[in-house]
Amino acid sequence: MYAVIKSGGKQHRVNVDELLKVELLKAEKGETIKIEDVLMVVDGDDYKIGQPVVEGASVEAEVVEHGR
Repeated sequence: MYAVIKSGGKQHRVNVDELLKVELLKAEKGETIKIEDVLMVVDGDDYKIGQPVVEGASVEAEVVEHGR
């Protein structure tokens, strides 16, 4: 299963337990954030494409660190 999300004006393909580097987020290190700009969700042969976002879909992520 994977999803395509929008963060920082860019689109990212994300998988479960994947480390992803994105633009600056307004969250503290260790905080869990909820991303609701989910553009597509794929689960095997089943997929949902948003218009523009997938209704009711979200991705949760933990802020691991802030880089430069």
